[in-house]
Amino acid sequence: MLVSGSGTLLQALLDETRDETYPVTVVAVGADRDGIEGLARAERAGVPTFVERVRDHTDRSGWDQALTEQVAKYGPHLVVSAGFMKILGPAFLGQYAGRVVNTHPALLPAFPGAHAVEEAIAYGVKITGSTVHLVDSGVDTGPILAQEPVLVEPGDGVEDLHERIKTVERRLLVDVLARLVREGCTVDGRKVSIP
Repeated sequence: MLVSGSGTLLQALLDETRDETYPVTVVAVGADRDGIEGLARAERAGVPTFVERVRDHTDRSGWDQALTEQVAKYGPHLVVSAGFMKILGPAFLGQYAGRVVNTHPALLPAFPGAHAVEEAIAYGVKITGSTVHLVDSGVDTGPILAQEPVLVEPGDGVEDLHERIKTVERRLLVDVLARLVREGCTVDGRKVSIP
């Protein structure tokens, strides 16, 4: 799993892995910065961690290659971008094509990018939600694995709405990952089916 902040998605997955019947194991957690709660959560759970900061490289391409090499050390079947606030580059996506999963706090293709909740409220939508999708070279443009709606309540602020979306997002990610591990998926253009 790749994280950039508090790691609530990571924690949901770590909690689920305590159940021996859950088919997912978190083999490592990587971050793009030091001192974040996501890394602390992983360390408390006994999961190996690493940090690969963009600023430690001469350019973004060098960081992308270094991140690819760090992740490869752990041999993951899937990579989960769990609140990881960096765009993955061609080296990484070439290595893990079709195996990088991301969550997004909106019903894609609506409101891609880092400010989805704010944009949904500003636009005045009545329904938003959470999307779990495969990562491609665009920003939140990969094929959609699952979505679930969340109602926008009158007077919702960004924090209130985002918390309700995160609750759905955590459950949806845990479910989708289990299904991917157990059943796999077929991607045909933009359409994804999980048997």
